[in-house]
Amino acid sequence: MAVEEDKLPVTDHLEELRSRLIKCVLAVAVGFGLSYSFSKQIFDVLTFPLISAMPPDGKLIYTSLQEAFITYLKVSFFAGLFLAAPVIFYQIWKFVMPGLYENERRYVLPFVITACAFFLMGAAFAFFVAFPFGFRFFLGFTTERIQALPSMKEYLSLCMSLMIAFGITFELPVVIFFLARMGIVNHRMLKRYRKYSFLIIAVVAAVLTPPDVLSMALLGIPLYILYELSLVVAYFAGKKRAPAPEEAAG
Repeated sequence: MAVEEDKLPVTDHLEELRSRLIKCVLAVAVGFGLSYSFSKQIFDVLTFPLISAMPPDGKLIYTSLQEAFITYLKVSFFAGLFLAAPVIFYQIWKFVMPGLYENERRYVLPFVITACAFFLMGAAFAFFVAFPFGFRFFLGFTTERIQALPSMKEYLSLCMSLMIAFGITFELPVVIFFLARMGIVNHRMLKRYRKYSFLIIAVVAAVLTPPDVLSMALLGIPLYILYELSLVVAYFAGKKRAPAPEEAAG
């Protein structure tokens, strides 16, 4: 009987995780349904940085009959993922919230808002800064005998992988803030391990981007800047939490 009672919290924890995942999937499905009607317009917007960097007669192609249809389905899915981001972040917070103190649970709304904002900032940085610079560089290898003919499928895969990678990495200051508030990390720890951050950032950039030096640099440099920003965030977040033990002692 005692064994069953010990296992019950684990079962409840897994059931809670299942419930949160289902809600996330449903949110993405709703976003997919809303986005499908505008999939062609969304894809036109996504291709704007590439089309702007290509010659006047530049165009994208598709090399199989079903490629365009599948590409528009993927566009709808990724757009639905972005639309569902607030729900996903909220479900993540609700899942971890039972393990937090009462005074830490009030951060649910700021967490959702800032997490969504930083994710969108990362995707926007990729779209407006990294894409134009990167595409002009890669298209610079075009000659009279060599012409770039990017396919719809390959471009969407590159575009969305980079936007999601930038969006996730831009969450670093948000994550560090809440870890610092919970006392898990502090600015001294981040400063002490700063020299190791170069290696970690290089590995993360290599994993999350296509295998070329330029893409790694376009993600690695902002990620290191975010690490330095996170150090400042941890300093102020940890400093605000410092009086808590004195209050508890009093």
